[in-house]
Amino acid sequence: MAEYRLGVQLHGHADDVSAPRRRPSPSHVHFLPPPPSPLASSPSLRRYPPGLGFDPARALPECRALVPSGGSVRGVCVCGDTGIATSSRDRTVKFWARSPGNEREYVLSKTLAGHSSFVGPLAWIPPSERFPEGGIVSGGMDTFVIFWDLRKGEVVETMKGHNSQVTGLAVDTNGDIISSSMDCTVRRWRNGNAIEVWEAHKVAVQTVLKLPTGELFTDTVRCLAPMPGLGILSASHDSTIKLWALTGQPLLEMIGHSSLVYSVDAHSSGLIASGSEDRSLKIWKDGVCVQSIEHPGCIWDVKFLENGDIVTACSDGTVRIWTTVADRFCSDEELAAYTDLISQYTLSRKTVGGLKLSDLPGVEALQVPGNSDGQTLIVREGDNGVAYSWSSSELKWDKIGEVVDGPGDSAQGQVHDGVRYDFVFNVDIGDGEPIRKLPYNRSDDPYTVADKWLLKENLPLTYRQQVVEFILQNSGQNNFVPDPSFRDPYTGANAYVPGQASSSNGNAPKQIFKHIPKIGMLSFETAQFDGILKKVTEFNAKLSSGSDQKQLSLSETEMSRLPAIVKVLKDTSFYHTSKLADADMALLVKILKSWPPQMMFPVIDFLRMIVLHPDGATLLLKTIETGNVSVTEQSFVHVVSDVLMETFRKAVAPPVQPANLLTVLKAVTNLFDKSCLHQWLRTHSAEIIDSMSNCKSSFSKNAHLAYATLLLNYAVLSIESKDEQSQAQILSAALEIAEDDTQDFDSKYRALVAIGSLMLKGLVKSLALDLDVKSVASSAKASMDQKIAEVGADIDLLTR
Repeated sequence: MAEYRLGVQLHGHADDVSAPRRRPSPSHVHFLPPPPSPLASSPSLRRYPPGLGFDPARALPECRALVPSGGSVRGVCVCGDTGIATSSRDRTVKFWARSPGNEREYVLSKTLAGHSSFVGPLAWIPPSERFPEGGIVSGGMDTFVIFWDLRKGEVVETMKGHNSQVTGLAVDTNGDIISSSMDCTVRRWRNGNAIEVWEAHKVAVQTVLKLPTGELFTDTVRCLAPMPGLGILSASHDSTIKLWALTGQPLLEMIGHSSLVYSVDAHSSGLIASGSEDRSLKIWKDGVCVQSIEHPGCIWDVKFLENGDIVTACSDGTVRIWTTVADRFCSDEELAAYTDLISQYTLSRKTVGGLKLSDLPGVEALQVPGNSDGQTLIVREGDNGVAYSWSSSELKWDKIGEVVDGPGDSAQGQVHDGVRYDFVFNVDIGDGEPIRKLPYNRSDDPYTVADKWLLKENLPLTYRQQVVEFILQNSGQNNFVPDPSFRDPYTGANAYVPGQASSSNGNAPKQIFKHIPKIGMLSFETAQFDGILKKVTEFNAKLSSGSDQKQLSLSETEMSRLPAIVKVLKDTSFYHTSKLADADMALLVKILKSWPPQMMFPVIDFLRMIVLHPDGATLLLKTIETGNVSVTEQSFVHVVSDVLMETFRKAVAPPVQPANLLTVLKAVTNLFDKSCLHQWLRTHSAEIIDSMSNCKSSFSKNAHLAYATLLLNYAVLSIESKDEQSQAQILSAALEIAEDDTQDFDSKYRALVAIGSLMLKGLVKSLALDLDVKSVASSAKASMDQKIAEVGADIDLLTR
């Protein structure tokens, strides 16, 4: 069969190579109404007619001139015969129109910007009287489903209802939009409103598929696609593609990818195309892989065009079209450039002897004399690393030999005491003991290693079972089977078997994380009280001078109370004995309730600092309570919630005031300092986080930091309460910060700590892996900021 070759490259999105990790996926499909009709007979695999073939292709001049805009391409949607839509981590949807004069040319026609986070699934709505050029539906990590009028390039409907990332989209015959989400639900939308919500799954729903016969299919695998005349194809995190009959009967399994399969599609010719994290596009015929095409990054989506060409969406920010038709092949120069790109990409990731090949100097380094006799220099020669030794007597570099990897995965190789090992673990014995280094090779017997290490470190032999378990777990050898005849030379006992309870009470060694999990809450404890007083005085004078709002102004007696409040709040060393007056809190509540939104931010600042005073929360309660009687903590939360939420909603209501956003963010963050308010914070977490996320475009630099701090506190709180739904929302919001290159180091650091803490101690590690946390960690590890690099390494360790 003819091979596919590269035909067109659409450069509209920029580099961001990303790679979520493997997560086991169920091997079943859920049906949504209407149920599928029973088949007349059991389906069987048919022989397809001779198919096409594929080969690498051509970049158009128009496309090469486009400037990358900022993210890996996540989705592809074939829009009839009018063009192609693509979605990206840069938060946009792009529509590429087919050139009227040349069918192999595509030009960027529309850029649709409206999502606040990366965009994933897309669906096409054919032209109609209302939308003569058709429409596009997009789903994002921001939880929104957006319907776009393609002719105008405008938003028709924004559908809000999901509380986590939208993962799949389908359009029903009546125009209804079906969406799936990480929040475990599937929703049917009509005219922008959710008219049905299905909760058939108990885990995140990754995809939804509508067949021409009317059936809707949803699943927790990565992608579903129709296989004409046979059934349904599924792409899974287990690295396989499966073909299913509509009855749910498995018909065929295609094995060939070495990592997660993100997308699959079928053509009427019988060919199947799949894209994977292993950077390959694979073409299948009769269940056999007939061609594999390497890409310079993860392949997020693949789609067949009607003419048999294949479109791939790659994490390097480029959309490529692969074809078997010679007239649509790229030029030899463009093919050579693509081949070189693949070579450079491979080279940049190759290591020899634990050294990154691309970081090694070339052979020209051998022209510089060495500094001392025997000095060793490793240089790059082609795809190899070669070691040389400097000879002072002969004044030349003598070749020692080629550098090779040690046993196991070279990327994980480490050196300890001058010897290279597959692993060198940090082991925390506890009780204030120093960190110990535990070297290990996969070829070693873990029991022998444990015995020698314990003797060398002068540690109790009662740790032996824990050390063995630690080694097996962290070296990925959980399937290790010990010799049943083994007897401990010290105790006479059998070898420890992983999974069985340990009889030892010794402390288990544990991996060391430098920055996670976060313990305790952060708060904003400093304030410019003189500036606060000055601004309140200014606003009060403005109200007094206006006839329409004069009744809202404070009297001289009320204004005189403000310096007294400041005096108490400034003397932090006397917090254990100082008190605040009832009238002081009543005054602040009066202002918060009555003053216009544009004037309330200095008073919110007062509230922020009062909450930190031990007497502040109780006083706030007494002021709101009729009769000033004491109440229980539970009723306190109930009573305070009204005034606090009223203040919060007023502060974030449009038109948004940046000063209000900053002060209310800090005030809510400081509420975490009082455990009696934790239940209130839990109750309103979804609204608070959603409201602040929607206001991010109005954030100042300080507001971004306050928002990241708020999320970090919420991460700690949600871990304590074991609230998985809240953790998922916090994780999603924190990932947006971590992925934003415009964020300052402090904001990004706090967001990363929140992510790592949720993965380590929370319930959302699998979700984090699905949301591409691996690439976030890799990016953080490369940061110039030491703290970010370290917490990135912490998170990366959790992904292994």
